Amino acid sequence: MPSKKIVCCGGASMNFAGMYSDIISKKILNGSEIVIYDIDRERAELMAKYVQKLVEIVGGNFRVRVINNLIEAIDDADFVIGDIGGVGGGGGGFYHPGGIHSKDLLICAKYGIYQIIGDTCGPAAMMAAFRTIPIYLNIWNKMEKKCPNAIFINHANPMAILCRAGHKYSSIKSIIGICHGVQSGIRYIAEILNLPPEELETIWIGTNHYYWFTKIYYKRKDKYPELKKKMAQKQPPKNYTLHAKLSKIFGYQIVYPDDSHIIEFYPFLAQIKDINHLPYYLSESHHGNEVLKIYTKKRNFPINRGKIVADFKKFLDNSIKNFIEKLGNSTYQNKNGATASKKRNPLFESIGALVESIATGERKVCIVNIPNRSSVPNLPDTAILEVEGVTDFSGVRGLYMGEAPLILKGQLEKIIAWQELVVDAAVKGDRNIALQALMVDPVAILPDKSEKMFNELLTNSKSFLPQFKI
Repeated sequence: MPSKKIVCCGGASMNFAGMYSDIISKKILNGSEIVIYDIDRERAELMAKYVQKLVEIVGGNFRVRVINNLIEAIDDADFVIGDIGGVGGGGGGFYHPGGIHSKDLLICAKYGIYQIIGDTCGPAAMMAAFRTIPIYLNIWNKMEKKCPNAIFINHANPMAILCRAGHKYSSIKSIIGICHGVQSGIRYIAEILNLPPEELETIWIGTNHYYWFTKIYYKRKDKYPELKKKMAQKQPPKNYTLHAKLSKIFGYQIVYPDDSHIIEFYPFLAQIKDINHLPYYLSESHHGNEVLKIYTKKRNFPINRGKIVADFKKFLDNSIKNFIEKLGNSTYQNKNGATASKKRNPLFESIGALVESIATGERKVCIVNIPNRSSVPNLPDTAILEVEGVTDFSGVRGLYMGEAPLILKGQLEKIIAWQELVVDAAVKGDRNIALQALMVDPVAILPDKSEKMFNELLTNSKSFLPQFKI
């Protein structure tokens, strides 16, 4: 069994709680070392105790350490997992309604762009990339020296932009992005077709959070005609209305079913009067909801460190309680002799499964964000697409997904160009390239307003943007 060093950068992020349980649930990784690297030492220590508790529950012998020094943390690592996002989610300073990312959304709204999430596209996602890319570049630079053969797995947004930055501006051999959007889409259409999702054969084309099914088969039978018929007869959920309308017009089913992501890829959000006049209902449960309240209620949201830590402890306690029943397909015996197992749908986002298959060299099909490299031959070769890939010791190789139909090709090429401009602007600290990205963006506004908005966005992130002269 392989004993690997798995380094988790941003390892005190709440997102990592599920990833740790996923990794520890893979018996073949037992004996590996998990290193938690995070600038928040207090939360990192709390997370380490949580991970150690998981190890005790499964009766494993993982070594768990918190290391403050990045060079020491990644030295001789086999896998480095990054979840350091300029959109936040871990420390409460970004997605917190009074945080930096939330203020980005407010600035965009001031200029008539009412972003809902802002973690993938639009001006807010661009700023998130500007904050994160320098941090990732520093990690990749250190990896080139201390663990040049390590696999880097990205779990942060904006997914495609961060992965593209790594492939373009570092020599890391394998950078893989992992998300859950496609899996969600497969489960959604499987429910409509009343078929087991793991038995559907699907092909989709697109970049992270923005893709369409081009083929849907079940036991060699084309199920697309049936899906279209059922979708035409079905009243979509309120927060899937745009999804349904666009799928009908395009002739291809959009994969990511929730409108809150989809709507940000179109100019609709720059065409409305105010946040109370959104063209479609958006789910109240999505993670930008608190920010929407700020649009209509002028309130102060001070960041309370004590509450953040208390909430974090409570979150970890609840995660421990739920861990045993979420172990997945494997069965473990804990220190009290009790066993726990739970069959799990194979269509889920699993960093543990990805690490396990690469560590063992097992050829396993997975859903990943990687460079196109002819998976979709009529899209740019360097574009980061979300595709099916097959694992081996060296990482993941993309499978052939087919050509993008014209309507999808046109949509994607513009988004890919925007992603490339954002990457270059972030690395070079180039204001003009950033303005070019804002002009290519589907929610583009007049150039003079765009420049004023950009200046305010830069000021909001001033302390996080060493590459820009502010």
